[in-house]
Amino acid sequence: MRRVRHRYDCPLRWGDIDQLNHVNNVKYVDYLQEARGALLHACRTAAGVEHHHNDAYVVRRHEVTFRAPLRFRFQSVAIESWVSEIRTASFTLDHEIFEEQPDGTRTVYLRARTVLAPFVLETGMPRRLDEQERNALAPYAEPGEERSRPVLVDVPRDRAAHYPVQVRFSDLDIYRHVNNVKYFEYFQEARIGSIGRLREALRDFPRMMSVLARSDVEYVGPIVLRPRPYDCWSVISHVGTKSMVIESEITDGTDRSPEGRVLARSRVVLVFFDPETQRAVAPVAGFREALVEALGDMVTSPAAAG
Repeated sequence: MRRVRHRYDCPLRWGDIDQLNHVNNVKYVDYLQEARGALLHACRTAAGVEHHHNDAYVVRRHEVTFRAPLRFRFQSVAIESWVSEIRTASFTLDHEIFEEQPDGTRTVYLRARTVLAPFVLETGMPRRLDEQERNALAPYAEPGEERSRPVLVDVPRDRAAHYPVQVRFSDLDIYRHVNNVKYFEYFQEARIGSIGRLREALRDFPRMMSVLARSDVEYVGPIVLRPRPYDCWSVISHVGTKSMVIESEITDGTDRSPEGRVLARSRVVLVFFDPETQRAVAPVAGFREALVEALGDMVTSPAAAG
């Protein structure tokens, strides 16, 4: 059977760029959301299926691997998407963001996997995929390797850094839940806040830049608009020779139940980065040891690794 992948040409915006003059990691997930919407629309159109009340999906997981920095340009970037798995009550989309040269060679900027689950819009309850939906997805089905399903663990609160997450009205989607992309922003804010607290302990060392190599987010429950901030708890679970791992979770603590329920979990791999060479680097001698000492109980696995 001929392989069919959906292609979406995604325009870039100047506001998508971060301080390294790269597309910010959160914006990639925004691009994937646009490509996903275009793919689902193409599925419905090709199958002759009209949009109906059951046609609602929630993101259960994102697994994002960053391969190369993408800089701003006026030309669109290409996104290919396809269906890598169809299950009883969920389906998985794989994505690749790339630039293709005239000779067919590609520069791949990102690879990602998104797990979506259908639900009943009126009740918010999960449901099974119906036959129409399966038929609509089938032309783009391309069974791949077994899904990785990374295990995201509970964050030990007694060793975690705390960051209050304030939801804004503009963060909400059409279902009145916080849009899946915004979770990446929340975890980014918490991550920057946690790392920022280490500056004083590392003042004797040159400032180290870092970029994301991987970001996995698991959506456990919806976040909705409320006056009180949610709680984000983060630990640096591993410090390697050129990278570190940060694990976080967002909870809905209240006055009656400060611990709260876990609503989302995140695991990111940050790589130390030289903006001049655009390559991963090992920090100068003594930096890693000073970092581990400054973290104290916050680091749960300080053993060196790549």
